[in-house]
Amino acid sequence: MRSEVCRVRVRRQRQSGSALVESALVLLPLLALVFAFFDYGLMIFLRSTFQHAVREGVRYAVTYQTLGGMGHDASIREVVMRNSMGFLRGRESAIQIRYFDPVTFTEVPDNIPGNIVEVSVEGYQFRWVAPLWRTAGAVALDARAADRMEGLPTGASPPPR
Repeated sequence: MRSEVCRVRVRRQRQSGSALVESALVLLPLLALVFAFFDYGLMIFLRSTFQHAVREGVRYAVTYQTLGGMGHDASIREVVMRNSMGFLRGRESAIQIRYFDPVTFTEVPDNIPGNIVEVSVEGYQFRWVAPLWRTAGAVALDARAADRMEGLPTGASPPPR
């Protein structure tokens, strides 16, 4: 009877070490999955936020509105930044505004009626929160939207860029 009790104690002591190793082997992949879901979810959220922001920038651009004391392009950039939930603060250079001729689709310097305006966020560097088994580098996120510039009232001229 006594030897049987000793065997049970020894077995329990061995199993407690096994439980620790098994927990570590299960916990690492589980945390990797949780962080991967978080990272990919955040990346998709950022992409859709930027897409919304550039779409609002194009809507603002086609109406030729300007914010107080700003030119047309600066006003468009400000609208995009306001709609980006603060993710583009300090990264204004990622916001690009281009105008295209509607016939040849070549880039032109003017924001005249009938031209196509394209507002984009290019090269935003998203760094993984937990780069466990992924590379520690960054992923470049891009979003763009375009529309045709509206006509102006008779006698009106486009605001300065």
